[in-house]
Amino acid sequence: MIRALFLGLGGVILAGAVSAETAADPAEGRKLAGQCRTCHGIDGFAKIPIAPHIGGEPAGYLAAQLTAFRDGSRTHEMMSVVAQSLSDQQIADLAAWFASHTATATLTADASDAPDLCVACHGADGIGQMDDVPNLAGETNIYIETQLKAFRIGKRTHEVMSAIAADLTDAEIRAAADWYAAVRIEISTAP
Repeated sequence: MIRALFLGLGGVILAGAVSAETAADPAEGRKLAGQCRTCHGIDGFAKIPIAPHIGGEPAGYLAAQLTAFRDGSRTHEMMSVVAQSLSDQQIADLAAWFASHTATATLTADASDAPDLCVACHGADGIGQMDDVPNLAGETNIYIETQLKAFRIGKRTHEVMSAIAADLTDAEIRAAADWYAAVRIEISTAP
């Protein structure tokens, strides 16, 4: 009972609005991921340059983003529509499916030193260092640039990223975006 309570509390902390009673099922998430495949791929490797890779992201991060799209605190013309119909259970299942993958980054000659402002949270190789921090390795420069500019102008908000992006110039944003785009990412399918 205490263990179940502890695990449930951890789920609330990590998943934000997804309830503690929601037991995530990656197999069910895989079934639901069919609706994600056009943009994010069935295993979370993005198929289009404006969509992020989501395979190997922390479940709590994914659940929080889907919940934000669903409740309108984060908006995107496609994701807001898709997430609006998702239940807490479906969000937990999708997050569990994509989080069950492993993202591995390989630095290339063009990506030898990560941007200093980013390393503490996003790692020296672009792999997030905390449960609520996304991987940036291998994302397209257009995706990273778009997100940083959204943080800078307040279209997207985050207690840390909004403050960091507010002081970035267009050239600094482009340099960070180009660095992450130069990192090779591999997303391994869950066993």
